[in-house]
Amino acid sequence: MSKQYSILSNKKVKGKAVLITGCDTGFGHALAKHLHKLGFIVFAGCLLKDKDGEGAKKLEEFHSDRMKVIQLDVCSEEQVKQAVEYIKDNMEDSERGLWAVVNNAGVSTFGEVEFTSIDTYKEVSEVNLWGTIRVTKAVLPLIRRAKGRVVNLASMYARMGNVMRSPYCISKYGVEAFSDCLRYEMKGWGVKVSIIEPGNFIVATGILTRDIVASTANKLWNEAPSNVKEDYGKAHFEHHMGLMRSYCNSGHKDVAPVMDDIADAIMSKRPYSRYTPMEPRWWIRLQLMTHLPGAISDLLYF
Repeated sequence: MSKQYSILSNKKVKGKAVLITGCDTGFGHALAKHLHKLGFIVFAGCLLKDKDGEGAKKLEEFHSDRMKVIQLDVCSEEQVKQAVEYIKDNMEDSERGLWAVVNNAGVSTFGEVEFTSIDTYKEVSEVNLWGTIRVTKAVLPLIRRAKGRVVNLASMYARMGNVMRSPYCISKYGVEAFSDCLRYEMKGWGVKVSIIEPGNFIVATGILTRDIVASTANKLWNEAPSNVKEDYGKAHFEHHMGLMRSYCNSGHKDVAPVMDDIADAIMSKRPYSRYTPMEPRWWIRLQLMTHLPGAISDLLYF
């Protein structure tokens, strides 16, 4: 996919401010550095800033007027409100508004439906979906003032389901629906809304490790109802946990494709409504599962 964002000169970037959530690790941390390098004023929201988190410390070490690290738990109404007040007080020109928000903060988990607690479903959506909505609503007045951008991180699993991924898929499907509806509403305001649908970047982000698989597996088994354990059996459960372990070393090793697409969504005059940075096999699977009748795609993949 050809990138258009190079058409924006440093002069046009100068003074433009961007809020990014989830900058402790992964995409968010890399994006804060990337957009700072491109010349943006970056408000990097970190969940663990107040707890001396390593990611927040590394960003603070930039000692730059354009890198502002803020405490931000997207599940906290109070912290979101405080972050918005801080942004207003620390923009070069608050009348220009906030150029972009990138809703990146997210969590992931796995487990078959009968092994997954209702609390887990709620916890994942509280961050991935309600956190995205909460932050977006809080900054929209500033974004509208700038005729700026809303960029929401979804996933390839936001448009196709998979075995053992229902908590995550549900939350990301919701992000897609929210983003589409917002895009229609914001058109009259001159605000562009884009969705980023990354494929498998497990190795690049470290979002899934063998330790995480082990601790999640223990939780799933220990909390499952006894009749579910009996019906499925330990062998079935261990087989699926083995599959999850095998994914730990898979996927893209570099986050650059995601960084490029987010930058394009922020900087292009005509950004896409959806970006799909993913391996070809996943892109093909996405097309087949969203365009073929369910009976056929089910036969191909399940």
